Amino acid sequence: MTNQYPPPYPPGGQQPYYGYPGPPNYGPPPDNNLVWAILATVLCCLPLGIVAIVKSSQVNSLWFQGLHAEAHKAADDAKKWAMWSAISVGILLLLYVIFIVVMLLVVGTSVKGFTP
Repeated sequence: MTNQYPPPYPPGGQQPYYGYPGPPNYGPPPDNNLVWAILATVLCCLPLGIVAIVKSSQVNSLWFQGLHAEAHKAADDAKKWAMWSAISVGILLLLYVIFIVVMLLVVGTSVKGFTP
């Protein structure tokens, strides 16, 4: 029995036929944000940075497996986790500064009662 359907792409680099424009061109793989993930792990929040590294390491393997949408999602997730890592450290530093200011105010008001 012969094959009922033509091949999806022409063999040997011939001109496309039957309305097939040729293989789709997806372009280069998305940026995996590995640098940001490593910086977030080293300088910011370790658990969130590790998740960012795992997501960024999946980008290229998904891309070359042909899972382009999943590769873009993994790249976006890596960027999101690295960003949340940096934001969490910023929030913690802000809370620390507020804590120090409040403690200085409390100590300053309690010291006034002890001075002659």
